[in-house]
Amino acid sequence: MSFVKIWIHAVFATKQRFPYFTKNNKWEIINHIKTNAIEKNIFIDHINGGAEHMHCLISLNGDQSISAVMQLVKGESSFWINKNNVVQGKFHWADDFYAVSVSESQIEKVRLYIKNQEEHHHKRSWEEECNEFMEKYGFTKSLG
Repeated sequence: MSFVKIWIHAVFATKQRFPYFTKNNKWEIINHIKTNAIEKNIFIDHINGGAEHMHCLISLNGDQSISAVMQLVKGESSFWINKNNVVQGKFHWADDFYAVSVSESQIEKVRLYIKNQEEHHHKRSWEEECNEFMEKYGFTKSLG
């Protein structure tokens, strides 16, 4: 038996960064994403976000790819949100996402960062945060 644990910090946004998530619906959506992930054998350690994006700390196992996991998470949650009219209008995630590996020594730091998204976004906008991540990790295109 192989033993694999690959930590990933993934961030994904709503289409055109539309602020669909409110205090009234964000936790319902997050709880659904977590429940659905468990059913699909996806381990989401932490998830939180702002009005137009989500951060996830995910542990991949040996037979998972980040692309497949993100497709399952985003695709199913989008379907569920629309089917249950959780937000006003037609909901869509942006096509793109970004993801970076996280070393075991940085897990607590990433957990705190994700947990404190509301506080974090009082100080910095999604666009500022996204640009910082793009620069920090050497990406050349921003999400949208």
